[in-house]
Amino acid sequence: MSEQPLCGVTAFVTGASRGIGLAIALRLARAGANIAIAAKTVLPDPRLPGTIDTAARAVEEAGGRALPIRLDVRDADAIAEAVARTAARFGGIDMLINNAGAIHLGPLEHTLPKRIDLVWSINARATLLAARACLPWLRRSANPHVLNICPPLNLDPQWLAGRVAYAVSKYAMSLVTSGLAAEWADEGIAVNALWPKTAIATAAVRNLLGGEKAIEHCRIPEIMADAAFTILTRPSREASGRFFIDEDVLRSTGVADFDRYAVRSGVELLPDFFVGEPPEVERWRRILGAAVDSFHLTEKHARPADGPS
Repeated sequence: MSEQPLCGVTAFVTGASRGIGLAIALRLARAGANIAIAAKTVLPDPRLPGTIDTAARAVEEAGGRALPIRLDVRDADAIAEAVARTAARFGGIDMLINNAGAIHLGPLEHTLPKRIDLVWSINARATLLAARACLPWLRRSANPHVLNICPPLNLDPQWLAGRVAYAVSKYAMSLVTSGLAAEWADEGIAVNALWPKTAIATAAVRNLLGGEKAIEHCRIPEIMADAAFTILTRPSREASGRFFIDEDVLRSTGVADFDRYAVRSGVELLPDFFVGEPPEVERWRRILGAAVDSFHLTEKHARPADGPS
């Protein structure tokens, strides 16, 4: 098998300047892919490390070709332009990874209309817009994939309470996954979802959900990247409309030891939202103690994140 099986393949990755998006971009780059790094950050921020340019350098060092694009996914025209630039540079688009996300955890009474608009426009609307813009190019691809970073459709009301605006926006991404998988089935375009079983060490967790103590109980983004790579390198007609969990994907390939993905070996891992038995907050509180007070979120805790979010 070629050491670069994705040579000539192009992936358009939103939110790829850091976190899970960057990890997926690097994993694809190591296989030789062209990567459009579509993200907002162009200047360094101590709370949000990584920019589109630092990500581009990392992609090229990993063996891929990079196109950094400053993109606000709330802007439909900007998405269309970014997709056109990517196709012009690399000759097409074979994969779309909708990773960009915004998070707001808090009861509705503390959720201002602008925050409802934020999570909806980034998590749900942008997923539709990016898929629509990429569709003409996906139709031309030999192995077209769309991968949305969103949860399985577990509609237990306990997952909704206390985070209803955010949860609805993420479940909307999940509905888009199911809908487009059915809509594009005859064209052989795979549309799937991927979500982590545990919390992932991202800026969102560090800044909003418990700081460095929370990070110690996370897995690194590379577990999501390895799972994404497995999904994206399968024949597109093999599976579509599926809701994958990172650990399950890797177990299916023979991975049994997940300790290498832990930020800190031997510690109890934090569960992610929307998987397992709700409510997960009690488990976070037991593991983190006072640090979990950041779950009592108010307006200041709503901001774009680097997913899963």
